[in-house]
Amino acid sequence: MFTKILIANRGEIACRVIATAKKMGIATVAVYSDADREARHVKLADEAVRIGAAPSRESYLLADRIIAAAKQTGAQAIHPGYGFLSENEAFAKRCEDEGIAFIGPKAHSIAAMGDKIASKKLANEAKVNTIPGYNDAISGPEQAVEIAKGIGYPVMIKASAGGGGKGLRVAFNDKEAFEGFTSCQNEARNSFGDDRIFIEKFVQQPRHIEIQVLGDSQGNVIYLNERECSIQRRHQKVIEEAPSPFITDATRKAMGEQAVQLAKAVKYQSAGTVEFVVGKDQDFYFLEMNTRLQVEHPVTECITGLDLVELMIRVAAGEPLPLTQADVKRDGWAIECRINAEDPFRNFLPSTGRLVRFQPPEETMFQSDTSKKLGVRVDTGVYEGGEIPMFYDSMIAKLIVHGTDRDDAIHKMRAALNGFVIRGISSNIPFQAALLAHPKFVSGDFNTGFIAENYSQGFAAEDVPHEDPLFLMALAAYMNRRYRARASGISGQLAGHEVKVGEQFVVVTLGAEGQNVHHAVSVTDFEDKSGSSAVMVEDKSYKISSSATLGQVRVQGQCNGLGFTAQVERGPGKNPLALRIAHNGTQIDALVLSPLGARLHQLMPFKAPPDLSRFLLSPMPGLLVDVAVQPGQKVQAGEKLAVIEAMKMENILFAAQDGVVGKIVAGKGESLAVDQVILEFV
Repeated sequence: MFTKILIANRGEIACRVIATAKKMGIATVAVYSDADREARHVKLADEAVRIGAAPSRESYLLADRIIAAAKQTGAQAIHPGYGFLSENEAFAKRCEDEGIAFIGPKAHSIAAMGDKIASKKLANEAKVNTIPGYNDAISGPEQAVEIAKGIGYPVMIKASAGGGGKGLRVAFNDKEAFEGFTSCQNEARNSFGDDRIFIEKFVQQPRHIEIQVLGDSQGNVIYLNERECSIQRRHQKVIEEAPSPFITDATRKAMGEQAVQLAKAVKYQSAGTVEFVVGKDQDFYFLEMNTRLQVEHPVTECITGLDLVELMIRVAAGEPLPLTQADVKRDGWAIECRINAEDPFRNFLPSTGRLVRFQPPEETMFQSDTSKKLGVRVDTGVYEGGEIPMFYDSMIAKLIVHGTDRDDAIHKMRAALNGFVIRGISSNIPFQAALLAHPKFVSGDFNTGFIAENYSQGFAAEDVPHEDPLFLMALAAYMNRRYRARASGISGQLAGHEVKVGEQFVVVTLGAEGQNVHHAVSVTDFEDKSGSSAVMVEDKSYKISSSATLGQVRVQGQCNGLGFTAQVERGPGKNPLALRIAHNGTQIDALVLSPLGARLHQLMPFKAPPDLSRFLLSPMPGLLVDVAVQPGQKVQAGEKLAVIEAMKMENILFAAQDGVVGKIVAGKGESLAVDQVILEFV
């Protein structure tokens, strides 16, 4: 067994590998870029080596520097994680040539299966059903349009070396095929150093189901059941679960056996994933094989009780698999939510900056201890006070739950999301909460088009209707009364002007454009000194109790005999006196006033925000890679104005209406802040 391994990655996956290595008594070496000098994986590892500047092409994609770091520190093996160099055939071979074990498949397997074009050809030769497409590299956007027309729209434009949603577009017409090819090529070049692109038919209303396989150097290959990964936005997975609520045992067995057959054909060693698209009649087609550990591997670990990272390390050290196909278990149900640094209410634009608060829910399962069952696990590479840099992907953490069945897992996940406190940047937690509450998700009736179909106009607060909105008002009044009770006990108050607690309040929910709603609420403490209060909102009563301390964002307690977790804080919105209440994806800003205060508040005039329609503002922090217009140019609604690169993705800004460009304020290559002016219209 190795005594020291180097992790050629960053973020949560680097921390994940370190956790298992420590359990196995193996020393670890982290590598880091300038942007990651203070990162969590650097602090957790036994040693750390700087490998370059912040952009990944100047650090994490530089094989020479990673090999040099391994030699310098005496690491006998390299774990590549996922992304970056994990599916790079040349890097795997270089490790072998240098006498360093690559904790992943052999270079010949990566060459055969890691390359999307080569894997499709091999699958065809093996008489595996594949989706119609053009499986050779395409020379340019003009050829891409001709091929797309020949296959028939819609088509999927895909980077050969792609992964993680990078270098991937769906085109429904010639214009989208032309522009999509160029964007895919740029993203692929920047993310993977390989700009080859291919095109295939886009199968509408498909399920995305993948089989986890595991092989060793003795020729043994097994499959570890399936993962359901159909909940995707812009081809990036959002929620994954195991098992799938859709496929039958017969389909699971057939898919698993086909995945094993394919892996054996390329003498596959290590963990890998065979991805399938599954039709409504459970007919399935091979898509691709990911020759690495997947982001969503924890859900497989939960239901099988296996540590996949440990098995990868043992296989790389030459050990045989410690189990056979008959030993593979399927216990309970696991769900993973990817918690990303993006603003769901602003079309999921990237959100970077400092994590002012980062308080994940309490963990009851742990990465490297798969014996702990039925609970909550958090895989993350960040910490409170740390930075989310603009140079890498947007993942903050992975939240994983394991329940007895699917309903139990959904219930556990909703509670865990309620207790996940992130401040300083925006996160997609409200969107995750909405998905988990959607009737079609709860019933298991969805496909890869689920998000596009149900949130076609983007995501808004109205998309998360609360099952009991009056509870939010009751909680606001309850917490406000606790604040007042604390304030009333402070010594030295001016005689005749002491803080009075009171029992009658008006909760004013603050709406857009001054559209506020008033609710009369009474709060009465029970005489049994249990800390419980009777709260009456309109004609509905609530008995609420909580031991949460003042200033604590996460509030846990009981309401009418049932447990709840919510988030309560004062002043994060536009009104510094308002309480913000968040629960089950719904958020309200509310003032809790005395009846007199509420009457006076109604007399306050509404101040409209300034009109910024004549400015093009940067919707996110990022790099301005292109300004597509000139001063004096007439533009029409929908015309391309600028391109911003953030978190390895290109974001095109389009004109919202017709106009004439006046002044270009920001220059190409400039780093932009949120709401920074790029150009003005006359």
